[in-house]
Amino acid sequence: MYLPYEVEKVLVSEEEIKAKVKELGKLLTEEYKDKNPLMLCVLKGSVVFYADLIRAMECPVEIDFIRASSYGSGTVSGGKVNFSVGAHVEIEGRDVVLVEDILDTARTLYTVKSEMLRSNPKSLKIVTLLDKPSRRVVKGFTADYTGFAIEDHFVVGYGLDYAERFRNLPYVGILKPEVYS
Repeated sequence: MYLPYEVEKVLVSEEEIKAKVKELGKLLTEEYKDKNPLMLCVLKGSVVFYADLIRAMECPVEIDFIRASSYGSGTVSGGKVNFSVGAHVEIEGRDVVLVEDILDTARTLYTVKSEMLRSNPKSLKIVTLLDKPSRRVVKGFTADYTGFAIEDHFVVGYGLDYAERFRNLPYVGILKPEVYS
């Protein structure tokens, strides 16, 4: 297993991720088996989780992508959410599932969810690989489906990055603080 020197340790192993994605795929299949949900990937960090998750679902799905970020190139949310959806994304009357890599402060997902609800989807659910509840700024905000609750560490891998690096790691690891401080 490749462990870059900047990564302190593995927090969630590749095997644990595979098992959890399979479990989440089964739950989503049960909920959406006759509904053809629109699965929206929140770019860029969610793309690895998203690809594995939609393949774990045993029902028809439609896919699309949105961009949303409050971090820019830093390690701490700046509080301002940048959000864009392609003009071709039609969600009115649809069952929509937002797929996110990590739920941290919840500013980003709260903003995205609020904007999406304005378009009157039939339903709107959120699935996230990681949940970091200790950093929640939007109190009471939760995902409908969560892979792993984690402590307050800066994590990389399985799509998550630091300065666009480490996304290709097959696990979630804790980045050494000296790398980003």
